[in-house]
This record gives sequence, structure tokens and C-alpha cells, in this order.
Amino acid sequence: MSTRVSNFSDLIQRVTASCLLHPLATGRHVPGDNSDHRDESEDEAKPYETEDEEEDEGEEGGEREGFGVWEGERDNRVMEMEMLMAEVFDAVSAMKRAYVSLQEAHCPWDPDKMRVADVSLVAEFRRLAILRERFRRREPYGGRRRRGLGMAGASLREVVAPYEAAVEELKKEVKAKDVEVENLKEKLKAATSLSGAGGKKGRSQSHQSKRKVSASQAQGQVPPAPELFTATMATVVEASKSFTALLLSRMRSAKWDIAAAVRSIEAAAATPETSVVGANHAKYALESYVNRKIFQGFDHETFYMDGSLSSLLHPDQFRRDCFGQYRDMKAMDPVELLGILPSCHFGKFCSKKYLAIVHPKMEESLFGDLEQRRQVLAGNHPRSQFYGEFSLLAKAVWLLHLLAFSLDPPPSHFEASTGGDFHPQYMESVGRFSSGRGAAGEVVGFAVSPGFKLGNGSIIKARVYLVPRT
Repeated sequence: MSTRVSNFSDLIQRVTASCLLHPLATGRHVPGDNSDHRDESEDEAKPYETEDEEEDEGEEGGEREGFGVWEGERDNRVMEMEMLMAEVFDAVSAMKRAYVSLQEAHCPWDPDKMRVADVSLVAEFRRLAILRERFRRREPYGGRRRRGLGMAGASLREVVAPYEAAVEELKKEVKAKDVEVENLKEKLKAATSLSGAGGKKGRSQSHQSKRKVSASQAQGQVPPAPELFTATMATVVEASKSFTALLLSRMRSAKWDIAAAVRSIEAAAATPETSVVGANHAKYALESYVNRKIFQGFDHETFYMDGSLSSLLHPDQFRRDCFGQYRDMKAMDPVELLGILPSCHFGKFCSKKYLAIVHPKMEESLFGDLEQRRQVLAGNHPRSQFYGEFSLLAKAVWLLHLLAFSLDPPPSHFEASTGGDFHPQYMESVGRFSSGRGAAGEVVGFAVSPGFKLGNGSIIKARVYLVPRT
């Protein structure tokens, strides 16, 4: 009896020790345990396993009992999703209508209509975003929800992509416009410096404001060279030919008597012969007339538009100012400059020379009215092809004039006299002799363009039309 009690006590101690060492290892085989202990532990674990099985069976039974309720909830979800999709289709249709309105606002350009269409389009985008969030919250299946969101995101990107591209294009246009504005500001700044370059008060006031600018420009800049003057004179000759060709074409279109016009020009030039110019050389007589008018007053610092004497009172400063104006104006379009500052000294020069070259009867015959003349007299500059071609010639002569007063010593201006002998070192012939050399017995019929003798001794030859000696 004592032995049984002892064995039972040992069994309790082993079970207790096993529970302390392995509290959750029910039914686990412990090395050294006998078959009795393993059986008892299996018996103790069995009620728990039975309870789990009963709970599983209870849950399955509950699902079977609530199957009808789950079917009803699914029908409600289907109805909600159908309503949601209907709202999505409505939003997409409204977005398309707003987009069409936005396109219609571009042509013709209507800022107010465009603003309203843009607000409407953004509102529809927001509405689609809200519907997307509702769909994401109500979608019961994670995988399907992620696939649906991916498809919705892809479709939304496809819708937004054209607008993003349009925004990028607009940004590029804005950058280009900014660059254009900066260029125009620089041109306006340069043109403003030209506006006070020739008057008594204007020049004296501009000396103080431009002295530092001219000095800073002179630093690091090469001084004006005679070669630059020669190149500019070549530009004057080309511009004179181009304008003369346009003027002659207009005269022929207006059924002018070109021979009578040439005789009139010859009479003004005191040519000893009547009608010494051939019919195919009328352009030289007309070019002579244009150059004689536009170069008149070239030896004065302002073409005698005022009585300024700055070149005599402040010669060094005046030379720097003239060269600075030449650099500022060289790359400018004369039409743009006249549009910004129509009453600057260059604008006054253009007005004066246009009125001198194109007299009222000529303009009325060429264009049928005096509209361009009225604009010039009012201080404006016409935006016509004819006046634009004339402004190119006027700019070339104005730049040559600025360079002439920038050089030290200034170039000497000379013209061939009518009836004078031909001197090859100072003159070149036009028209009859392509080599520019006159033949024996030839004299100057009239000067086509003037010549210059530069400070370095080089000569820009005067262009002349030769006629037989009488």
C-alpha cells in the first residue's frame, strides 16, 4: 500500500514538472515518460480537441443559417455599384462636354468662356476622384479592388495626359514670350538712349546720363575702324539699289513715262545733254536722285535738323556717343524702332527724307492717295512695304553717318561733278562698263552715289554714270 502511494506521488510530481516546463505542449512526447503518462496526457488533451471541433461545427452551422442574409447584402452591394457606375458615366459625359467647351473657347479666343469651361472641367475631375474613393471603400474584395483602382488610375491618366501635354506646350510658349519680352526691353532701352542724341537740350542732358554707359561700352570694345565704314557704305549701296528697284517698279505699274522722269532728273543734275541715259539705264538716274536727296546734309552732325554743335564743343564725348549709338542700333529692325520711338532723331530723319524723296504728286500717282504722307506729317511711320524698304535705306545711311562722326579724323565726303573728267582712283563707272573703268572721251554724266576719303588714306570710290564728251 505504501508502495502504491509512493508511485502515485512520483506520478503527480512528474506531471507537475512537465506542465511547468512545457505549459502548452499538450500531447507532446516527453523523453523518459512511461506509457501511463503518455496515455493520461492524451486523455487530458482530447477534451480540448473536441471543444475546437464543436466550435468549428457551430461556425459552419451559423454560416449555413446566415447564407440567406449574405445573399441579400450582396444584392444591395450590386445595386450600390450600379448606381456608382451610373454616376461615373454621368461625370465622364459632363467632363467631355466641358472639354468641348474649352476647345471651342480657343477659336475664336474667348477668355471668359475659357475660364468657365476650365472651372467646369476641374470640377468634373474632382467628382471622378470622389467616385473613385467611394468605389475603393465599398469594394469588398482586395484583389478586385486593386485591379479596379489600377484600371481607374490608368483611364484617368489617359484623360489627363492631353492636358498635361498642353500645359507643357503653354509653359514653353510662356518661356519664349519671356525671352521675347526681355529682347524688346533691351531694344527699348537702346532706342531710348537714341532719342536724345541730337538736340541742343536733349544732347546736353543725355551727356550726363550716358557718359558712364558710353565709357563702360568703350572699355573692352574695339574703336571704330575705317574698314567698318567701308563695309557700311557697301550696305548703303545695296539698300539704295533695292529701294530704287522697288520705286521704279511702282512707277512702271502706275504707267509713268520713265523717259520723261529721267529727263527731269537730268535737268536737276544739270546734265549737258538731253536724254543721255539709255532706256535700260533709267535705274541709275533714279538711284542718283534718291542718293542726292538722302545724303543731303551728311556733313552736319544732325543732317541740319537742328543747330547742334556738340561735335565741336565736346568732340571726344560726341565720338563715343555716336559709336555707342551705332552699336546699339546696328542689329535693330528699323520698323520696330520707329514703332517704339516714332519721334526719335532717327524717326525725324526718316520723315524728313521721305517727304524730300516722295513728293505729293508722285505718291498720289503711285498709291492713289496721300495716306502715307499724312501719317508721316502726323509724326507716325506707315507699316507698308514701300516705307519699310525706304526705312532700310534710311537706317543704312544713318549708321554710316554715325560712323563718320565716330572716326578720328572723320572721313572726307566728295561727289563727282557733272561734266567732269573721269578719275579712276576716285570714281567707278556704272552701267556701260562692268569693270568700272571709263573709256577715252567719256565724262561724268551724273553722280550715282558719293565717295569718301578715309583717315588711313583709303578711298571709297564715287559711283558715276559716264556719257560721251560733247
